[in-house]
Amino acid sequence: MNILLIGNGAREHAIAEALSRSRHKPNLFSFMKSNNPGIAGLSSGIKIGNYHDLEGMGEFAKSSKAEFAFIGPEEPLSNGVADFLEDAGIPCIGPRKSLAALETSKSFTRSLMQKYGIKGNPEFRVFTKKKGIMEFMKGIDMVVVKPDGLTGGKGVKVQGDHFTTKEEAYAYCTEVLKTHPAVIVEEKLDGEEFSLQCLTDGFTVIATPPVQDHKRAFADDQGPNTGGMGSYSCENHLLPFLKKEDVEEGLEITRKVCEALRKEFKTPYRGVMYGGFMVTGKGVRLIEYNARFGDPETMNVLPILKTDFVDICIAIINRKLHEIKVEFDRKATVCKYAVPEGYPNNPRKNEKIDISKVPKNARLYYASVDRRDDGLYTGSSRSIGIVGISSSLEAAEKIAENAVCLIKGPLFHRNDIGTEKLIRKRVEHINRLRK
Repeated sequence: MNILLIGNGAREHAIAEALSRSRHKPNLFSFMKSNNPGIAGLSSGIKIGNYHDLEGMGEFAKSSKAEFAFIGPEEPLSNGVADFLEDAGIPCIGPRKSLAALETSKSFTRSLMQKYGIKGNPEFRVFTKKKGIMEFMKGIDMVVVKPDGLTGGKGVKVQGDHFTTKEEAYAYCTEVLKTHPAVIVEEKLDGEEFSLQCLTDGFTVIATPPVQDHKRAFADDQGPNTGGMGSYSCENHLLPFLKKEDVEEGLEITRKVCEALRKEFKTPYRGVMYGGFMVTGKGVRLIEYNARFGDPETMNVLPILKTDFVDICIAIINRKLHEIKVEFDRKATVCKYAVPEGYPNNPRKNEKIDISKVPKNARLYYASVDRRDDGLYTGSSRSIGIVGISSSLEAAEKIAENAVCLIKGPLFHRNDIGTEKLIRKRVEHINRLRK
């Protein structure tokens, strides 16, 4: 079996590893924007190219005799690569461009949920011009401003974090409208975030274990937002601050959104629906959807997947996901990213790093690195994801922390991810809200 993988990050390295573990022993052909050494090492063939080059991806898929394609990042999805490949007879794990609006247009998703009466929206309004923005903001306590479109996870600004007054929020809205078709203004929610990544064939929706990501660059949730500094999941497939009903509520929202997408576009959504949710004192609310796996959250769930990942992909393509029992090991996981000094605003690029001392009991996933003849060098984003897996969160955290500290070079990481101190803070926060 030949499989095409599109993507070049640590997320795709984890996907490549999960596909390679299959009993089908597939040949992996990987189309990457830059050469990820981890993916390259698992691939029978690679091609370096641009995610706008649909023809190039299509030619590589045909020459590789790919039986299906797995699309990792949002960029090729938003460019319509699933449409291009499926029209050429190559089925995809990843939605068509119209369905990928679930991620590429935040206003679309909010409006879809409103139209179909799906609960989980905060109070919000979409604006295509400045008129009415300030009046709406005055009617809610604290606001969140979201550009309508892809921003690499860094466009959302929150009152109290990025600005203090409604006037500053209004100024950011006017700035956004110069470069985006619309801006969404929402009420600021108080709660704890969790990621619920779901697999779907457009009819059946199956949840993977919930994960909590950490966006802030520095310990104790300080510093600027990033693409994600690390994440953790628990052996009971909950999180310390979550109840089973919270996860079920998030899954039910995703199932209803999946059904609404099918009704809206008269075609099923195939791939990953990753909901970023917040559990609040008033229940679960949707922050946003992504049309693909999360990075770093993929590195928490795929290494503990017991079911053959290729079998799952085939079931998604054939709309037979209901026939497969998707199971995960009852293990805790902790992922910590080693990132260049200065990340995210001014990362130190082209600096040599040494991973030779990383122990074998930790998983290592390459992200933005460059392998040269004389070793490994940093790129302009997160460098390496390190994952600890064990029967308890405490043990998994120790594995990850020990391993990430053994990477040599001008890097830093968040040492508090998965620690008892930070998790206790999360639990106390939710307990106050639930009261």
